[in-house]
Amino acid sequence: MSAKSENAPTKALGLIVNPIAGMGGTVGLKGTDGKGILKQAISLGAKPAAPSRALSFLSELKFLKDKIRLFVGAGEMGEEEALSCGFSCIIFGEKKAETTAEDTREIARKIAEAKADLLVFCGGDGTARDILDAVDFSIPVLGVPTGVKMHSSVFAVDPKAAAKIAIDFLWNALPLREAEVMDIDEDAFRAGRVSASLYGYLLTPYEPDLIQGSKMESPMTEGELRNQAAIAIYVIESMKPDVVYIIGPGTTTRTIADLLDAKKTLLGIDIFCGKKLVASDVNEKQILETIRGKAAQIIVTPIGGQGFIFGRGNQQISPEVIRQVGLDNIVVVATQSKLRSLKALRVDTGDEELDAALRKRKMKVIADYKIEYEMPIE
Repeated sequence: MSAKSENAPTKALGLIVNPIAGMGGTVGLKGTDGKGILKQAISLGAKPAAPSRALSFLSELKFLKDKIRLFVGAGEMGEEEALSCGFSCIIFGEKKAETTAEDTREIARKIAEAKADLLVFCGGDGTARDILDAVDFSIPVLGVPTGVKMHSSVFAVDPKAAAKIAIDFLWNALPLREAEVMDIDEDAFRAGRVSASLYGYLLTPYEPDLIQGSKMESPMTEGELRNQAAIAIYVIESMKPDVVYIIGPGTTTRTIADLLDAKKTLLGIDIFCGKKLVASDVNEKQILETIRGKAAQIIVTPIGGQGFIFGRGNQQISPEVIRQVGLDNIVVVATQSKLRSLKALRVDTGDEELDAALRKRKMKVIADYKIEYEMPIE
């Protein structure tokens, strides 16, 4: 870390944790917004993701805890994580068994009124919208990515990166920029339609290598469609009859299904075997049951403008799934235009050991018919 704890002046840091953010991911619900969705996620076995992400963030700041005045939400909204990491903290709000968006907004307003130097939140795009409604430009804001969908550019690439950014901003004058807060209609998303909107901007510390960009949609030009078809043909030619193929979301991966005369879900995870669709829009549990004792491959495409191949919108392909399939059995596909927008691929599975193992290797990317590149993973 770049700040020296013995010389660092005291800074005020706000932390809000949305305890239900990301719970719809592994169970295939694509978020927790919407009536009854959280209960459905829990019934499917969803586990909270935000607390561990908050702990990962705070653990990187422990060496500076005597130099941080920490403002947190009560209970699961930051207090529990702060105390677990040995921080003393000033608590806003009331401890509740079930929290709401209004709790997030109210705590954010109080942290801004307390004149924190930086407000960090653990959540997804929906949480970012709540923070925007509450504080606007009154306080710098940084997101620790915890949700299922993260189209906004207010997020660090992972919790450790968020800690590095926070330290550099608080003690080394990292610049601010206006970052987009985007969100999508989750009901439309679950139905396979992306309806994204720009809701506004937040002031966010800017470190281009550690802040994710806004999600970029691929241009559906004739050349792009031909490129997708060429990739799909190459992948299909290499498919083996006794291998299970776990195919992630995206238009490039969907083209594989189109050429196999199968209807793939655009935004879900589908399973193929023997060049036939055998299961649609599956969750983590269903994937693990299908591949148990079988040879399998994962086929994914990076998110445009961000480069993530795992940890954004495809959490059903969990660390357990990836380990069971094996790192050598991951196939990445991306069109030439998408690759031109990326310096590297990214991973943020929530499993630090697995992410480190993935980052040690270069990933082969199929970019056209019989054309492959190697890309680093950050």
